[in-house]
Amino acid sequence: MNTTHNPSPKTDLAVTQVLAQLLERLEHSAVPVGAEQYRSVVEHLVHEFEDVAPGADLGRLLDAYPAASEVYENLNYQHAGLCRSALDASLAAEISARETIARAMGAAKTNKDKTHGEG
Repeated sequence: MNTTHNPSPKTDLAVTQVLAQLLERLEHSAVPVGAEQYRSVVEHLVHEFEDVAPGADLGRLLDAYPAASEVYENLNYQHAGLCRSALDASLAAEISARETIARAMGAAKTNKDKTHGEG
């Protein structure tokens, strides 16, 4: 009888954090980085992400390492889209801009109405 073994997700993020730190260093390196080295780090990180349990600890790690966060987001795109992108900040800025424009248009209309009979 063949039994499938589904290992439980890893909760220790030590290796994942080291790889995330390394990827961040490669991303910001002043010295050119070889494609093979970069690819190797990303591939190892991808394998770590396959085994890591989602949760608050992973969220904090991804918040601290944007390059790793981007890799994670691309791996999970089919399930959650751009789940780690700063969509909330963009949406808040757009709403604020619309409100400011509406207020400015209202103030302009009020000023025009006040000066309409003067001349």
